[in-house]
This record gives sequence, structure tokens and C-alpha cells, in this order.
Amino acid sequence: MVSSAIESTQLTKQAELFCQEILPEVSRTFALSIRFLPGNLGRSVLCAYLLCRIADTIEDDAAALPAKKIFLLNQLMDSFENPAQSDTLAAAATGITGEAEHVRLVAHTHLVFAMFRTLPASTQATVQQWVGEMVVGMKEFIGLYPQGIRIKTLQEYKRYCYYVAGTVGHLLTDLWYEHSAAIDRDRYTVLLERCGAFGQALQTVNILKDIAWDAVHENSIYVPAEELDAQGSSHQLLLDPDRLPQNLAALGSLMDLARSDLDEALAYLLTVPKWAVSIRLFCILPLLFAYATLRELARSSAMLQPGGSVKISRGEVKWLIASGCLVVISNRGIAWLVDRVRRSDALAVPQ
Repeated sequence: MVSSAIESTQLTKQAELFCQEILPEVSRTFALSIRFLPGNLGRSVLCAYLLCRIADTIEDDAAALPAKKIFLLNQLMDSFENPAQSDTLAAAATGITGEAEHVRLVAHTHLVFAMFRTLPASTQATVQQWVGEMVVGMKEFIGLYPQGIRIKTLQEYKRYCYYVAGTVGHLLTDLWYEHSAAIDRDRYTVLLERCGAFGQALQTVNILKDIAWDAVHENSIYVPAEELDAQGSSHQLLLDPDRLPQNLAALGSLMDLARSDLDEALAYLLTVPKWAVSIRLFCILPLLFAYATLRELARSSAMLQPGGSVKISRGEVKWLIASGCLVVISNRGIAWLVDRVRRSDALAVPQ
């Protein structure tokens, strides 16, 4: 009995250490943000994020057959009820492809679930609900596009983004309500109106900046075929340098959607009470980075060139972190900072 308790304590420590160490390897932005969240709230968001990342890594594997992806996603969901299934998932996922640290995370799924089981029961139920909703959508699109995702319409794109990112906005908002005294029922109800846009805005910006990467490395194209067709292009010609003007024009609807969702995400942030400083800090950094990245996307065509990338400078990243922390409790200050980031002269920041 004593030996079992010791082993359990050791496993918990090992799980906590692994989750903390792997986070910056699979997401620099959220590694910065999650550190602001205290206690069980921080642990809950960390664990939830890693479980979502495991699902995402499985979905993005360009080499795996659809049947294997769906099997692994089912194993992931079974692990919520049966701890032993997480070990089975890790073994079954041998051979999964993707970025090295993402693959390493999947191989240590059992450690993420070991941390998950230390969370309050209500938190476990919330995480299971929204990861489950995400997985339902992932399986739907794997079934629709067994040869690799090829989004057809803008409405289908929005549906996809709800599943893989809007769900995250709902998950986070439920965790704010559970763990933060600053989020009462009335505030929670208001936040629910925009929480999907918060997640979807970040997703659209990431999709836009990674168009070439997703097409080449993950065999996935999210730019709607109807938008490309309207400009005289197609999924097959998405990275064709001779069709660059047409392909850039086809991104217009996604750029507009990103702007609209980012503005909704900003309203979401400004609705969070000023005294919920940790939650505001969590939200403001990815939002600022997304606004800055979208600004650069509007100036670039690199995302449509194999090997090309669109990034904001390290100097601006540091400036945004510092500035965001300074203005986080002021709605007027946040609005001013976002306006500066959106304008072209926001590039002139200290290096």
C-alpha cells in the first residue's frame, strides 16, 4: 500500500515535469501565456492544451491512413475513462509522423493523462467534453477527406475552425468560470458570446501563415476551393508562382474573416474583468501576436511559396510582451496598443 502510494506520487511528479518541459517545445506562444495562470487554473489549461495538441498531431499526420487516425483518436477519448488506454495509445502511435517534439508528446500521452487525473473532477469533465467535441470534428473531416483535407467552401472552413479552435475558446471560458472568482455567472454568459471567435481568430491567422507548410508537409489545404476558383486558380495551383496574383486575391475572404474574428477576440478580452489580471495576460499575448502576424500577411506572399514563412521580428515579439503586460489592466491602453500594432508604423519598434 505504501509502495503504491509512493509510485503514484512519483508518477505525478514525473507527469508534471514532463508537461512543463514539453510545452515550450510544442507551442512557444501558449508557453508564454500559460505561465501567467495560477494554481489549478494554470495546470488545467496546460493539461487541456497538451491533450488538444495530441489530437492535432494525430490529425495532421500526412503518412497515416484515415483508419489509423480515427483509431488513435478513439483511443485518446477512451483514455479519459480508462487510464490503461493511454498506454495503449502510445504503443499504437508508434510510427506516427510530424514534428519531433509533437511525436514525443504523443508517445508520452500516459503522462499527460496522469496529470489530468490530478485535476478537480469538474475540471476533468470540462476538458473531456471539449476535447471530445474537437475530436468529433476531426474525425468528420478525416472521413470527408481521406486523401488529405481540401476545404471546398468558406462555410465548410468555418465549420472546421469551430471544431479545431472554437472548441478551445469554449474550453478556456468554462475553465475561467470554474477557477476564477472574477468570472461570475453574468460575465461568463457574456464571454460565451465571443469565446468561439477568440479561438478561431488565432486558428485562421496560423492557417494563413502556414499555407505552404500545410500543403507540402501535411497534405492539407484550407483555402476554400470556391475562393480559388473565383480567381481562376485551384488547389492544385495554390503554390504555382505563375498564379501568385490570383492566389493572393483568393485569400481575401480568409483575411477578412481573420480581421473580424480578431476584433471579436479583442472584445472578448476587454470583457474579462480588469482584476482578473492573470486571465487577461493569458489572452493578450496571442492576440497581439496574431494582429501583428496578420499585418505582415497583408504585406507578403511568402506563405504561398514552398519554404516561405511570415513571422514578426524577435524585437517586436519582445516589445509586444512588455507592452502587453504594461497595459493589460487598461481597456483604453489595450485598444491603443492593438491600433498601433495594426498600423504600418507598428513595425518601428525598439530592436
